[in-house]
Amino acid sequence: MKLAEFDYVLPEELIAQEPIGVRDRSRMMVVDRESGSCDIRTFSDLPEYFGRGDVIVVNDSRVFPARLIGRKETGGLIEILLLTRKNGEETPGEIWEALLRPAKRVQVGMAITFEGGSRATILARLSEKQWLLDFQTPIPFDDFLDRYGRAPLPPYIKRRRDRSRSERDLERYQTVYARVKGSVAAPTAGLHFTGEVLDRLQSRGVEIAPVTLHVGYGTFLPIETDQVEDHVMEEELFSLDGEAARKINAAVRVIAVGTTATRVLESVVDEQRKVHPVSGSTRLYITPGSSFRCVDALLTNFHLPKSSLFLLVCAFAGRDVISKAYRLAIENRFRFYSYGDCMLIF
Repeated sequence: MKLAEFDYVLPEELIAQEPIGVRDRSRMMVVDRESGSCDIRTFSDLPEYFGRGDVIVVNDSRVFPARLIGRKETGGLIEILLLTRKNGEETPGEIWEALLRPAKRVQVGMAITFEGGSRATILARLSEKQWLLDFQTPIPFDDFLDRYGRAPLPPYIKRRRDRSRSERDLERYQTVYARVKGSVAAPTAGLHFTGEVLDRLQSRGVEIAPVTLHVGYGTFLPIETDQVEDHVMEEELFSLDGEAARKINAAVRVIAVGTTATRVLESVVDEQRKVHPVSGSTRLYITPGSSFRCVDALLTNFHLPKSSLFLLVCAFAGRDVISKAYRLAIENRFRFYSYGDCMLIF
């Protein structure tokens, strides 16, 4: 398949730059993948669609404040996105793979300074975009991040580097059920949930089953191959415990919240459509033509054109149905991407 077949034109003003005032007031398009019907509702209506026998699978990975703003030796500001901690017996301290922006005139050996007397030294260049940094902080590193780190928003959400960090972003770029720290991007389909919506679902007999997939740098990577099949996904760590497996295997319907929960489920399901407790990593790449052995319904946001996330949604509902739904969303001025509205696909 040609990647160009999965393109669409989105007016830039529909890219949500701020979260909606109340999480569950975002709009929700309800799509029937068999009939192709599309109804416009509000996310707070979600419990109306589910009842006893349904299991909603959420990704409980917690975003850590992985974005830092420092100063180069010249005084210029530089943005750092932490990716992977590389500490080990042979590399004591706080060694991190990271992205730097802007990266022009960055050199190995350069020092970057931060508020509070902390600094990082650039140890190596790993690729065109990735670098290896050694941090020295007068307080424990996790405390340093909690004090100075910013929400690792994707590049299409614009924030000025020279402004103080946004406490609103730190709170809203996080699901209400986030538990296990480890993601550098939010599993955004879950951002719409509130405690009230979860309570209403459970009062209707719906089970909530958490799994964990730590969202990594791969979520930012565009597909750069002309052929869809030539792309390779970045590895991401996941876990699914025994209690979640029990609920999922007993379900009449399994509803995945987001592409990350979907990839966990479809990575571990066996030929008998059963899942088992497991921890590991996945590079599962779901494209049109892929089969779904576990997921019966999908809640997801509206995704970038030609992205692996958009391909997954097209695989689940069919490209024609998704194209129709996205056209309708644009006509009705839905809010797109991470801070945007959502779609429930049956």
